[in-house]
Amino acid sequence: MGSRIVAIVGVVLALWMTLGRWPFGIGGSLTWWYLPIGIVFAALQLWIAVRIARTRSRGRRTGRATVVALILGWVCAIGFGFTVPDRTGAGLESILSLAAGSAFSSEMSIALCNPFGILAFALSVASLAFAFADARDPKPEEDEWDEPDAGGAVPHPLA
Repeated sequence: MGSRIVAIVGVVLALWMTLGRWPFGIGGSLTWWYLPIGIVFAALQLWIAVRIARTRSRGRRTGRATVVALILGWVCAIGFGFTVPDRTGAGLESILSLAAGSAFSSEMSIALCNPFGILAFALSVASLAFAFADARDPKPEEDEWDEPDAGGAVPHPLA
């Protein structure tokens, strides 16, 4: 997965989390409260993109854990965008409560948006941690520890 894709998808999802209700006609005053969420999510996604680019520049591959955590975080961000409510003339409404009507009340939507948002951020942080680990140099082999270094280190006296 390329770092440009991660950056573009991350910023688009941050916009979805913040402003996704507006095209459906249910944008309202709570958008200002969601703006910091979108900004932090976008910054986190851009940081992941930088770490993936650094991994590639070191000649290493992005690990499976990084990609899986990132994609699961994206899925949760999409879910957050569908379920986060906004204040309208009819009260609190989300995209799902608007589409489902009374079958999917705004309370159920609010109950789902909080875990989706928390998981989106937690999985993004996990992906960032995995991306940091992907770019690290490999651990030295055990026999490399036994050899004295070029500086003429003295072996341990108890060895």
